[in-house]
Amino acid sequence: MSQLRSLFGKGHSGGSGDEHHWLSVSDLMAGLMMVFLFISIALMRHALLERDRIKEVAVAYQENQVAIYDALMEEFEEDLEIWQASVDDDTLAFTFQSPEVLFATGSEALRPRFQQILDDFFPRYLDILLDFSDSINEVRVEGHTSSRWAADSTVQEAYFNNMELSQGRTRSVLGYLYDLPEMSSQQEWIKANIAAVGFSSSRVVLDREGNEDPDQSRRVSFRVITNAETQIRQILDGN
Repeated sequence: MSQLRSLFGKGHSGGSGDEHHWLSVSDLMAGLMMVFLFISIALMRHALLERDRIKEVAVAYQENQVAIYDALMEEFEEDLEIWQASVDDDTLAFTFQSPEVLFATGSEALRPRFQQILDDFFPRYLDILLDFSDSINEVRVEGHTSSRWAADSTVQEAYFNNMELSQGRTRSVLGYLYDLPEMSSQQEWIKANIAAVGFSSSRVVLDREGNEDPDQSRRVSFRVITNAETQIRQILDGN
């Protein structure tokens, strides 16, 4: 009680005992309200600082996306039509869209023309990535197929057969790139940062009528994933 009195002061003197009691409680409540006010202000300040930090990451993420996209376009713009490729400014997916160039039907082996394209593409691509390595979380070689398989296959059988095929194709691409002679000095970086992922027919391309376009659905993409999400999660976790 003596500590409370020292913190909030004594009750007003005079008056009846009940009046003195209630005035002391009133002083106590006023003091507690001040404490809660200070806590609320502190929490609000922390929330605002956290919001500002997340906003900074979001702005940096957007600027970084634009910078990577611009670098890719500056380097490869003249090659895209020749390679039948495209670069998505939103997902940073560098996509090779010509199935007859990539693989034979049902095969995981790279066609010779696709090997020639990768010989030219990947060393230049990796040079760009290394300039942004501090902000890159992962690079994915993504394989996509149409939903088609053998005529007597069920939808489920076709999906899982295409899953195996798309995974095998991306492993073939990554293995080919890893073994390129000029990549010998970057093999550790490749192992640590590039993954091969097969999506089967889960992300088919649709035509204007909303129907699957089988040829456009068969594709291979190189997609850059930045570490903005990781940075935001660290902020929310208090790191």
